[in-house]
Amino acid sequence: MTENSDTILTQLPARLKDARRSQGLSLDAVARLSGVSRSMVSQIERGESSPTIATLWNLTRALQVDFAGLLDGAAAAARIELLRAADVPTIDNLGSGCRIRILSPPEEAGKHEVYEVSFEEGGALDSQPHSRGAREHLTVIAGTISVTSGEDTQRLLAGDTARYAVDVPHRIAATNGPARIFLVVHGG
Repeated sequence: MTENSDTILTQLPARLKDARRSQGLSLDAVARLSGVSRSMVSQIERGESSPTIATLWNLTRALQVDFAGLLDGAAAAARIELLRAADVPTIDNLGSGCRIRILSPPEEAGKHEVYEVSFEEGGALDSQPHSRGAREHLTVIAGTISVTSGEDTQRLLAGDTARYAVDVPHRIAATNGPARIFLVVHGG
């Protein structure tokens, strides 16, 4: 075995035990959920028995932990996904005089989207209705913004936050010079 394999086998019992405890499960509960006997689960957690791949698979499914992540080690859980400013996806052709930086991961599209929007003086973002029940949460970081949702319009200054329906036509515009906002969109 390689040194890495030895490390995995040494740390596996503690990882399984930590996963079980973090979910507040007893040995009996894990045995019932996994089909692995209570005594075998206990032996594996104490490092007295090395599980087969099938046994390990059953335990990870019962504990709802990632099989590969469990074997990769604690480093997998501690990894930080980092996008440098230059790598953040940006949209420049939506609206006029505005730049939209997409801060949320792609898999969240339509559910929970996070944006930073920068407006030039007079810049605006006009949007058609989103899905029924959708809402936006907007905070002004710098400048002055007007927000229109349906027939209602409000003026916001730096530090102000507005929450409004976006299942109607809506508009965000810089009203007095350049502006910057933080925008969260919740799908309906």
